[in-house]
Amino acid sequence: MDQSESQKEFFITYLEALRDSDDRGALAALRRGLGKRPGETPEMFRYVVPRLPTGLRPWEEICYYTVASLFAMHPQAGGSGNMGAHLAAIRAQNEGKSSSLEQRFTVLLSTHTDDLPNHLRQIVSLLKSYGVPVNWGQLLADIRSWDFPESATRTKNAWARAFWGYAAVNSPADLSSAHS
Repeated sequence: MDQSESQKEFFITYLEALRDSDDRGALAALRRGLGKRPGETPEMFRYVVPRLPTGLRPWEEICYYTVASLFAMHPQAGGSGNMGAHLAAIRAQNEGKSSSLEQRFTVLLSTHTDDLPNHLRQIVSLLKSYGVPVNWGQLLADIRSWDFPESATRTKNAWARAFWGYAAVNSPADLSSAHS
């Protein structure tokens, strides 16, 4: 496990401990950050700042604050997979009737970094309403990549494969053999 991975796990484990100890005050303080940028909700500082890894870029710091506030809104345990898999679970609950869900997911995939926290807030609210848990560690890792075009593309492709269920195609040779 690299340092970034262990820091992410440390942060998510901390959030889960707040949930498991039923620290309603801490979760309420974190929820106050929904829809706001870091620094706009001082109540979050005491819970987030001591657990931030050192040397974060501004976008990475936003990711930690975003995940903390989203987690506080929907702290249900048991999430696995990525955001595409979470939304596919909603689609399965709706027996394939997914045109509006697909539109929301497509908008999420095309979202600019600056607008991502707001779109995620809407998506996590939807997941909460359907009782679909979120894999918070995976979400944190995925949105941290959003600020780098190449890694963001990989993340978006992984989400799309999980949502639509297509197998990954690794090379043009794989593509041509898939059509043979």
